[in-house]
Amino acid sequence: MTSAPQLLTDPFLQLPTETSVRVVWFTEFAGVNHTVTYGENLKQTAKANTTKLSRTREDQESKVANQTKDGEVYQKPVQRDIWRHEAEVTGLTPGVRVNYRIMSVREDDESVRSDVFSLAATPKSGTPLKILLTSDHQLKPMTAANLQKVVETIGRVDGVWFAGDLVNVSDRASEWFDDNQGGALFPGLQGRAKYEMTHNDVKTTYIGGQIIQHAPMFTCIGNHEVMGRFARVGSLNGEFDDPIPRAVAQKLSSDKSLIDNSFNTNTYEEIFTLPNSKEGGKKYYAVSFGDARLVVLYITNMWRTPSFNEKYKGRYQEAEKDLNNPENWGYGQVIYEPIAKGSKQYNWLEAELNSPEFKQAKYKVVMFHHPPHTLGDNIVPAYTEPTQIIERDSDNNIKAVRYEYPKDADYIIRDVVPLLEAADVQLVFYGHSHLWNRFVSSSGMHFLETSNVGNTYGAAWGDRKREVPIGYQEDYVKLGDPNGLEPMLPTISPLLGEDGKPMPYIASNDITVFSIFDMGTGMISSYRFDTRKPDSEVLKFDEFKLKL
Repeated sequence: MTSAPQLLTDPFLQLPTETSVRVVWFTEFAGVNHTVTYGENLKQTAKANTTKLSRTREDQESKVANQTKDGEVYQKPVQRDIWRHEAEVTGLTPGVRVNYRIMSVREDDESVRSDVFSLAATPKSGTPLKILLTSDHQLKPMTAANLQKVVETIGRVDGVWFAGDLVNVSDRASEWFDDNQGGALFPGLQGRAKYEMTHNDVKTTYIGGQIIQHAPMFTCIGNHEVMGRFARVGSLNGEFDDPIPRAVAQKLSSDKSLIDNSFNTNTYEEIFTLPNSKEGGKKYYAVSFGDARLVVLYITNMWRTPSFNEKYKGRYQEAEKDLNNPENWGYGQVIYEPIAKGSKQYNWLEAELNSPEFKQAKYKVVMFHHPPHTLGDNIVPAYTEPTQIIERDSDNNIKAVRYEYPKDADYIIRDVVPLLEAADVQLVFYGHSHLWNRFVSSSGMHFLETSNVGNTYGAAWGDRKREVPIGYQEDYVKLGDPNGLEPMLPTISPLLGEDGKPMPYIASNDITVFSIFDMGTGMISSYRFDTRKPDSEVLKFDEFKLKL
């Protein structure tokens, strides 16, 4: 007898409209029938369409099933067959929640059902919604605790806005579904995680929160949603690390697939059903949700190490061993999608900011991944195309390849932020640096980075400086926000530094942070939980109100 069929995920909600919402779930069998039953006594039925994910694989670094150490089961990337099911539930009335359940029938007619959850149409303006603002989960240690505390503290949220970096390597299936360390993306957001944390020999298991079964999630692309050149190297980590600019790919392999030979977001786009823009598809879009207009941009670049160790291809240099092999170069911090003035995405943004849907919205929010203002390390260098400098010796041999990033050409600060200021955007929400900090511009526009969900890499504040190049032509800022804003002190209960003074940020590997946008009051509240004290209270430490 084969074992009973299992769901790979619970159902989750996508793309609500005024009368409908999509229900999505995954299995490891194609099956013969996948349905959603919903409504009174679950009497109505919607049939699902099924597609197969094309790029999901496991490899020697996966932590899945029997593989707990590198290379135990897999020695190289191996295809993993996963099927996605999506049904559209129609005939909904805004403001009325409806029960639903999914069922999948395997080829041998054995079936599996989920628990009963509830769904709703997109909320009308005037509805007092609570939105979870989150980012950078990446299977990190505190994420399951964070999401569990969201549900214990707030109850059911009405939506999730996720500012990128959902996983680490987006083609590695187990990072989305069933990493055996307990921190995969969907289990955490569905209350099915099993992540153990130990403090003072006391083990606590966190299960995450049952969130996206009931609330739609809107996501944006972070650098970890992008894979590099397909199947050119021997591991998925290596593949993730191997993107090159499209223009370079065209020169190196003009006869081959441009996407396979530069970079792609295939798995991310296959997993999510998101609003579409004509110009950007799922990569950048805008959506109305309650009293808010949410504008989602594709602003992220290839993360490279700031290290000056000549072994590594970094932000500022190529690895010494690769100097004569341009096909192995990293090309610095490659920007994946242009956003400079005059680009397709910039022109789309300009048109969106002038649209009636945007102008009439009570709350105007813009979400993307890369920080415009932060105390984190990843804001240096400037967000601009790298200028490549090749140094040669007297025999014309390459002796160094390095990269400069002209600060006055930072596309976010030079081009995007002035556009947002002029359009009266109230909140710019982003992630990437794994900390909590916020800023306010002179016009009253708020900048919030609330990405200290699962871990941190520290803040450039006090004695801790960023690693920056010396002797390069640009002035790289070691401390504070390079773009000139002072961080805001938390308004209720800031953490104190070793000097006893309040700190304008949280960068901790013990304290996890989440933020809630309350559309009823216009308040954004941030909460912290100390995982070293599992029985301690969740503490609201900051609150600010969006200007109307």
